[in-house]
Amino acid sequence: MKVTFLGHAAVLISEIEGKYNVIIDPFISGNPAYPKGFELPKLDYILVTHGHGDHLGDTVELAKKYGATVIANFELCHYLQSKDCKVHPMHVGGVYYFEFGKVKLTPAVHGSGINDGDKVIYGGNPCGFLIKAEGKTIYHAGDTGLTKEMELIKGVDLAFLPIGGNFVMDVEDAITAVEMIKPKVVVPMHYNTWDIIKADPEKFKTEVEKMGVRCVIMKPGETIECQK
Repeated sequence: MKVTFLGHAAVLISEIEGKYNVIIDPFISGNPAYPKGFELPKLDYILVTHGHGDHLGDTVELAKKYGATVIANFELCHYLQSKDCKVHPMHVGGVYYFEFGKVKLTPAVHGSGINDGDKVIYGGNPCGFLIKAEGKTIYHAGDTGLTKEMELIKGVDLAFLPIGGNFVMDVEDAITAVEMIKPKVVVPMHYNTWDIIKADPEKFKTEVEKMGVRCVIMKPGETIECQK
């Protein structure tokens, strides 16, 4: 199983059990941080944390291209179904066992409005994802502020946490989140895509490694291999 960071908050989990490919928040076109020339594999599932354009991204196009199933909250799935996407609706706290592994939706404090032309459509509750596959647990927090519920998230092997501030946690709050979650490895995300979310990942790395948590600052296109 390989985990590839695609810039901003887009994460590809590929070759699960040697055959399943899953992408989270596929902000591809229009993403200034997306690795130039990177080609996606055939996608089986698309996980979407919320309806904002820098997370919903290219979901519709990719779902249709690959026949992938979109996993998201009920309201977002209802919207995507109207765009002829194959969907599996869930909600915060819900758990489902897919062919590639177990997925649980976690709380996220944010918005989820979907821009559709000149309208903003209600996109349900935002969420994060806990994914368990090949004996490893990956946590993608989505866009969120610091929440007390993070104390309940345990046993995480690899965590992706936003650090960019303004719309999400800043570095200081993300450090507190690491104290709560205590993942084995943490990767900062959702920063420096634009000036409004400018942050220093090296400061984050220095502080969390004092806690004994390994921090990997991934460049877009870089991959971590998760062994069974």
